This record gives sequence, C-alpha cells and structure tokens, in this order.
Amino acid sequence: MNRSVRSLRWLLLALLLTSAPGCLAAAAAVGPGGAIAWTQRGASSAVSGSVDQVYARAEAVFRDMGITQTGQSSENQGAERSLRGTREDTEVTVEIERETATTSGVEVYARR
Repeated sequence: MNRSVRSLRWLLLALLLTSAPGCLAAAAAVGPGGAIAWTQRGASSAVSGSVDQVYARAEAVFRDMGITQTGQSSENQGAERSLRGTREDTEVTVEIERETATTSGVEVYARR
C-alpha cells in the first residue's frame, strides 16, 4: 500500500476514533507520523496525487473501512471534490482540493 493511501486511511481512522467522546488522545497516538493537522471540523493533510487520484483512493478506503458511500460532488471544474458516507451512526465527509498538479489538500470530518 503506498504512502498516500496509508495517510488517507489514517486520516479517516483518526476521525472515526475522535467522533466518539474521549478518543482524541487515542487518535493522536496512532497517527502515521505524517503531518495531520486538527481543524475545527476534523483533520486535514496534504497528500500526493491529483484530485481524481486522491478521490479514487478515498473511495477504496471507504470500501476497506466499511463506510457506505452516500453522496459525492465536484466543483470548480473538478479542482474540488467531496465524498460522503456513513458507518453505523457516523457520517464521514472527505473534501479534496487541488493544491498543485501533484498534491491535493484533504480534509476529513465525522459526526454522529
């Protein structure tokens, strides 16, 4: 599994863990060692790959983690995409935005 997929997987895992009360410390402890920034809504990171490449990896991570895809959107001629899904009682959203031709910013947030 390449580094970008692992980073995206860790972002999703961190958000799923932190959507449960008291789990923020646990999520921080299991981080992949990459640069994950906590935001007001969730977590964000820069990952290698175009928006479309990162989106395809996000779909694969959703499948691997048992997150059922419930929606998607594309804006700004594909420079911004989002993917939404659910796992049990948690709603997960992944927002991807082009930073450069080979790098995308990813923000992941989850709520119950």
